[in-house]
Amino acid sequence: MAACGSSEEGAAADRPSSSASASGSGSASASASKAPAGTNAEASGRLLDAAEKGEPAAVREALDDGADIEARDDRGRTPLLLAATGDHDVAARILVEAGADPDAQDEQDDSAWLVTGVSGSVKMARVLIPAEPDYALENRYGGTSLIPAGEHGHADYIREVLKNTDMDVDHVNNLGWTALLEAVILGDGGAAHQETVEALLDGGADPDLADGDGVTPLQHAEDKGQDEIAELLRAAGA
Repeated sequence: MAACGSSEEGAAADRPSSSASASGSGSASASASKAPAGTNAEASGRLLDAAEKGEPAAVREALDDGADIEARDDRGRTPLLLAATGDHDVAARILVEAGADPDAQDEQDDSAWLVTGVSGSVKMARVLIPAEPDYALENRYGGTSLIPAGEHGHADYIREVLKNTDMDVDHVNNLGWTALLEAVILGDGGAAHQETVEALLDGGADPDLADGDGVTPLQHAEDKGQDEIAELLRAAGA
């Protein structure tokens, strides 16, 4: 069966990494005036800007000045989500230690944890894991962070997450795909995706779990001429 052309991450304009950076720092403070009572709206705006730019000292200063740690910009993004999207691990760590919510989702259902699956950032995952994010939280495609990680060939991230969390490696998204299926269907079969498939299989992924049309990862790999990946799947019992 030919691979479906739909990607969990969709068009590039819809990706968390694009949506969080395209507007620049100017939009980050757009909703800071909505800060709740007891917080400083001006400081909240500075916090959003500092988090987006990855400026740890400015993040600390804004928090000390009474910024709302869960302030939202005009796209519903919190300081922690902005820091995670920019892969600003030091700024993110400050926010996590101050109690920022790793599960706060923006208008596109992205969260600080979910964007790590797109970026494949191991260092950001390590910052966020102590905050105990909800690993079952779903993006707008019904996927957990492992599924876009499979698509993009982020093997190191997958190994880190499966080693240190209880994330379901066989979670199925709205397209009927697991991370393993996504790695085969949307991957190019090259070294990065071979390593990704191996990481998922080592982490307990079911090599026989088919998509919504009943097509298995092995069948997809064979149809796409991904011989090395097909061999990995056969070795895993497919």
